[in-house]
Amino acid sequence: MSARTNGIDPKMLELLVCPLTKGRLSFDAERNELVSEKAKLAYPVRDGIPIMLMSEARKIED
Repeated sequence: MSARTNGIDPKMLELLVCPLTKGRLSFDAERNELVSEKAKLAYPVRDGIPIMLMSEARKIED
């Protein structure tokens, strides 16, 4: 079994980018979200599958 970051494959995380900014994402294990600092959006991860839809993303407050 490959190493995983709480259900997210690290290799997949390297390949994913924010659909809005095309920037890097970081994984927030506590909230189970992929975070785009540039866009101030957090995309949910459900059953190990990132939901990369802007309509599903949560806005991050400063």
